[in-house]
Amino acid sequence: MRKKYYWEDFKKDGKISLGFKSISKDEIIEFAKKYDPQYFHTNEEKAKESQFNGLIASGWQTCCVVMKLMCDSYLLETDSMGSPGLENVKWLKPVRPDDTLEVFRTILETRKSSTKKNLGILKLLFEAFNQNGELVFSTVTIQMVGRRPKHAE
Repeated sequence: MRKKYYWEDFKKDGKISLGFKSISKDEIIEFAKKYDPQYFHTNEEKAKESQFNGLIASGWQTCCVVMKLMCDSYLLETDSMGSPGLENVKWLKPVRPDDTLEVFRTILETRKSSTKKNLGILKLLFEAFNQNGELVFSTVTIQMVGRRPKHAE
């Protein structure tokens, strides 16, 4: 199946926005009850007594928001071949109910695979900022992307 984006389409082109996502109190609690049931994610009253002074989103939920915006903005239309993982995952500031995150992607490096001719490798920085312009999350990831087939040129 032909995709819209191949490795050749990704250039070091500065920081670009992947979009916005607001996170509600109910979303924070629902996610946390399933995946990260620490009290400062699930219990609004107890969270007020924590070092966070209120309810906050799980860092893993923030990762999921970034992933969803990646998918919606480009990844689902990319000849994606997966990722070996993330580097330097940082939760820098708490994400609170009704925060709106804007996620940015910066292409740090592009290279051809030395062992697979049909594969290119991207090294990417993803950053999420809240509505106050504060950096709340960052990570570096490697994405493996198919190279454009000769017949698609």
